[in-house]
This record gives sequence, structure tokens and C-alpha cells, in this order.
Amino acid sequence: MSVLRIVPSAILSIALAGCAARADRIETADTVSTPESGAPAIMPASHAAPQPPARENPPAPASSIQLQDFAETIAKERGIPLKHAQQLLSEASFNSRIAQLMAPSKTKAAKKSWAAYRKRFVEPIRIRQGLAFWQRKQETLDSVSTQYGIPASILVSIIGVETLYGQHMGNFRVLDALYTLGFHFPDSKRPERAAFFREQLADLIQLDHEGRLDARRTQGSYAGALGIPQFMPGSLMRYAADGDNDGKIDLFGNEDDAIASVASFLRKHDWQPGLPVFAPVRLPADPAPLVHGGLKPSLQWSQLQDKGASLGETTGSLSWQAHPLGVIDLPEESQGTADYRTATPNFFAITEYNRSYFYATAVTDLAEELAARMGYGSPNYSAID
Repeated sequence: MSVLRIVPSAILSIALAGCAARADRIETADTVSTPESGAPAIMPASHAAPQPPARENPPAPASSIQLQDFAETIAKERGIPLKHAQQLLSEASFNSRIAQLMAPSKTKAAKKSWAAYRKRFVEPIRIRQGLAFWQRKQETLDSVSTQYGIPASILVSIIGVETLYGQHMGNFRVLDALYTLGFHFPDSKRPERAAFFREQLADLIQLDHEGRLDARRTQGSYAGALGIPQFMPGSLMRYAADGDNDGKIDLFGNEDDAIASVASFLRKHDWQPGLPVFAPVRLPADPAPLVHGGLKPSLQWSQLQDKGASLGETTGSLSWQAHPLGVIDLPEESQGTADYRTATPNFFAITEYNRSYFYATAVTDLAEELAARMGYGSPNYSAID
């Protein structure tokens, strides 16, 4: 994977082309919430292996005391029968390949390159297949876009970046992935990461207990992300939506549910209908001091003006001027340069899906390209240099 500008959910490492269930997405665990009574069942993965993979012995297995304490905590806090939690944990296997994929690199990190990263996602295959997906699911996209206030192009783009429209959903057993990363995370300096994966493991066990998926069979990415939109179990629990109103949520085989779930996630992470992702702003000659590197916009339009920013050419609404803004940087480290853009709250809503400026910008640029080719134009996305 080309290097990212990571800024410390869902949700959510990129061993699979187009899969965004990466470590940078899942730096911080979301607060766990319990599904409302009567929540639709989540269908098990139709592509799951008929038998669990062969067990592997970890170099330092989790102790029986650790697992017992974990099971008792789940049972107490979530109302899950203790035996159910214990049984699933007893069937979880350490996977050395997952640990290897998550291990810190021992080589010198490559220099960050926005151009190289963008090229991986705004490219002919995703554009071609994104247009086909949009045309095939036009009715659903129009309906969901109206319901949630999110442009169809953004929804199509995220699914394309995540799994190339369901073609790369992962083939690791999620139970093993979350057990491995929760109890054997390969970087002892990051205890918060292990805690996050244990929380996701608890979510998985709860979903299994509720009959919303089969933890023994469900497959996903090596980071434990699931289905067409690559939701972590906690995000699936809180944000998954029934896109075709059939009383079930199938994120593995039902594109309508996947589309609605992405929209639900973004809207519940403060997507503002009608705002662009990037504001049409001309930044001062040296915008670097305006970059704060966070995941929340903190600047007012008046503050940007005071620093030399001005309004660029636009025929769109200026409603974004009433919202907090953030200046982001997209570096080309080998050249000592960077692309700078002025982001609205909708940009930061996308970073909740994956906590990377590169990711959110690539999603937006792909959406812009798809919208233009569909004949919608792209006034909601264009950045002015």
C-alpha cells in the first residue's frame, strides 16, 4: 500500500486491492452500542468456508484466565450467556499470517505520495465498474441519496474503493482475525489497538448470539472488516441498514443493503446534506500553517479570510461558509511539495470511514469523476487550487 497521512467506527491495511479495512481506519474504537430491539437479522456470509481453517498455535497463547475474564465481562455487560462466549472463544484460532500483516514494518517507510495513492483508486477499472454499478443500481442510489442526503457518487465511490464493488471482501475467518489481533497484537507499543480489536471481537460474539451472523463461518479482511462496504462488527451493529426493506441485512450479497449502510454510516457521522466536500477556496501562497492535522474542522471562514484565503469561482451555494472548515495537506514528500484543499464537515465525515486524508480525498476525486461521466457534473466536489 502506498503510504498514508494518518491522523489519529467503523470501522477500519490494504492487502486486498481496493479494500479499505486498514489499520489506519481503526485507530480508535467506537463506543459500543446495542442494536435496538427488533433490528433486522444480518445474513451470514454466503461465501464463507464450510469448515473453519486449521488451527495454528500462537507463539504466546492467550491464557485461560485472560479468556475467562473476557468471556465473563462480555456476559455481564452484554447479557450474553457465559457458555456461548466461552464456546466461541475456545474455537478461535491464532493466525500467524494476520499477525504478520499487522506487524510494524522493519524497513524504512516509503515517502508519502498523494499522486501515487490517488492513482491506485481513480483509475480506469474502478471508473468503468463504478459506472456500471451506478447504472445497475440507479433506482436504489436515487432513493438512498434522497433519504440520507448523500450524493450517489460518494456512495458508489466508497464501495468501489473498499471492495471493487464486492469483488474483494476478504477470505480470513473474522473470528480468528479479531482473536489474533485482540490477544496477540504484533506491536506491544500499541495496547490501545489490541483493546480495539477485543471490543470488535465482543461485538462479533454479540452479533452471533443475536443470530445476526454466524461467527464461526463469516469471512472478511485480515483486520476483521466485513462485506461489500467493509464494516467492522461494531459498525455493522450500529450503522447497517436494510436497503430493500426485506427485514434482513445482508452486507455480503445484497448491494441495496450495502448502499444504504454506507449512507447510514456517513449520515450518523455528521454528513451535512447540501454541503460540498471541498469548498471553492483560494488559499494563501503558503497554506501549511493552516493545516492542523486533525479529524475535526476547526476554522471559521472569517479566520481563513484573515489569513489571506479568498472565494474562488463558484456557481454553487455558499452555505459552507457557515460551517467549520479545515485545511488539509496531501504531500509529495520526494518533491517537498503538497496539494492543499479546504475541507468541509463532509470531508471529515468520510474520514470516519477511514482515518486518512488520502483516503477521503481519493473517494471524493473518484466520486467527482464518476459524477461527471454520468452527466451530473461535479459542483459538489471540485477543489480550486
